[in-house]
Amino acid sequence: MPIKQVLTEQRVPVKIWTDEVDEKSIQQLTNIASLPFIHHHVAAMPDVHLGIGATIGSVIATHKAIIPAAVGVDIGCGMVACRLSVTANDLDEKALQNVFGQISRDVPVGRGMHNNRRAFEDAAQPFAAGLKRVLEKHPALEKTICGTSKWVKQLGTLGGGNHFIEVCLDESGCLWVMLHSGSRGIGNALAEYFIELARQDMQRWMIQLPDCDLAYFPEGSEHFADYVEAVHWAQEYARQNRQCMLDLVLAALKRHLPPFVVTGEVVNCHHNYVAQETHYGADVWVTRKGAIRARAGELGIIPGSMGARSYIVRGLGNAESFNSSAHGAGRRMSRTAAGKQFTESDLARQTDGVICRKDKGVIDEIPGAYKDIDTVMENQKDLTETLHTLKQLVCVKG
Repeated sequence: MPIKQVLTEQRVPVKIWTDEVDEKSIQQLTNIASLPFIHHHVAAMPDVHLGIGATIGSVIATHKAIIPAAVGVDIGCGMVACRLSVTANDLDEKALQNVFGQISRDVPVGRGMHNNRRAFEDAAQPFAAGLKRVLEKHPALEKTICGTSKWVKQLGTLGGGNHFIEVCLDESGCLWVMLHSGSRGIGNALAEYFIELARQDMQRWMIQLPDCDLAYFPEGSEHFADYVEAVHWAQEYARQNRQCMLDLVLAALKRHLPPFVVTGEVVNCHHNYVAQETHYGADVWVTRKGAIRARAGELGIIPGSMGARSYIVRGLGNAESFNSSAHGAGRRMSRTAAGKQFTESDLARQTDGVICRKDKGVIDEIPGAYKDIDTVMENQKDLTETLHTLKQLVCVKG
């Protein structure tokens, strides 16, 4: 499916891969496109929806500047998935219920963290020196990270919101583990701190913006290099966080399923991050806010919601999307609106056949609050090709 909309009223065009985009999101996209350092165009994926400052599902290439709020507060949020040698024939309802319980016990969710005995101290150790350098330059951060050991204890934990752990079957009956999480409390603290510094810089330099959440750091400015160092630290921490959780989930499965091995490649990809890349003949900073990189041949993960399909994909390397694709279904209504519109009965019906929470605490994550994942995939046939289609059996929510 080709690009469906092109907005041309700003300094650079906005190219959109869907007709399903609300007016507030359109305004955010045009705000971004009006900034003087945006490179070539702004790309909006088919799961695009309203964010803070920058639209979720957008890909923003910038010359010599980064917008911290576009990267977002869950720096490095993303997905990891792997296929197992277990098949549908090896499963029964009791085993899956046991798996749900075991994962729920072994992986802290929400604000939870590991105790001293279970903390991933060895996996955290390589990150200590980098964080120390950031804190030495910005001692005010010490107060916001809530103690120097919390980030260690949160390594290998899920968090809340739309984060999840799922056990799925693919089209051939093979079992997959898939999970969604990011850089936890430490990533949030780093993001909020630098977002505020960027706002202060804009005020000091008397730079007028269409939205204060589009405050940016130009290359060579006081905080630019420090932000780059901090954001790269948080992105690698997020990747390690997912790997530690994957190890916990595989251990949980081994307690209740027949012996198995991991088959094929483990896919671990960010969908909230910034990186240096080359596009349209220029070296630029690319911020993917709710989008995955989809270079030709690159593997990616596009999840649905608790009762919908998810996809393992291979990128097609589409230059117009800056080699990117959607990161999921994308919300079609806010959490508040979903809580008002849907009931626990709706949740039970929409997650029929999935072992998961079905209480009012997760109604805001009901599948009906999200766009149709199959429509998203149809709209981006020029961005990715589908390798595997996954259906949830077990879902542990944050």
